Amino acid sequence: MNEEIYGPERAERLVALLRALAERIKELDRDGRLLEAAPELQKLFGNARSELFHYEVRITYDTPEVAESRRIVEDAQRRLEDMKFDDTQGEDEPWQRDPEA
Repeated sequence: MNEEIYGPERAERLVALLRALAERIKELDRDGRLLEAAPELQKLFGNARSELFHYEVRITYDTPEVAESRRIVEDAQRRLEDMKFDDTQGEDEPWQRDPEA
């Protein structure tokens, strides 16, 4: 499972995990074994909690396309900074200069 992308398939697996957890709780409750199954439930809750955390923060993950777009913008910003001149010299910005001068 790719940790950086939370696609529709992974979301469907999360829903299935939560439904399976709910069914297991119902089954244990019907059998009167809810509390004696505490270790099993702790493990199931831990797995669900971990996956829910990944789902919750998925918007902070970059898809490859977003990462590439971010890289392009950062590169352009770096180039712009490199092109700037010290204002104390009174020179125009590079894009404001007359190319024929």
